[in-house]
Amino acid sequence: MKKVILAASLFAPAIAFAQGLENLDTLLESIGDLIGNALPVVVAIALLVFFWGLVKYILSAGDETKKKDGQRLMIWSLVALFVMVSVWGLVGFIGDALDIEQGGSIEIPEVPGI
Repeated sequence: MKKVILAASLFAPAIAFAQGLENLDTLLESIGDLIGNALPVVVAIALLVFFWGLVKYILSAGDETKKKDGQRLMIWSLVALFVMVSVWGLVGFIGDALDIEQGGSIEIPEVPGI
């Protein structure tokens, strides 16, 4: 309950005086840009982890523990790649189905007459 009161008190001036809405728009666009720029980097890291696991698997021909480590790295990196690409595809599919423009700006409604 204290967290709700604290959150409400932080946003009370913005709600009461309708201030800072352009700052909120800028914040949301910045977060979207950050996610858009970070996603290909994270996918590339997962792909590199897969290849590192493949190298570990190939180079550990006689040692079963190192072989298992390489397998584990490959499996988890494939799971991570599958999840990331699937979520990316679902967001695009839902956006197309609901006719939402991908990569567009967010428009926050304003109170007329203030």
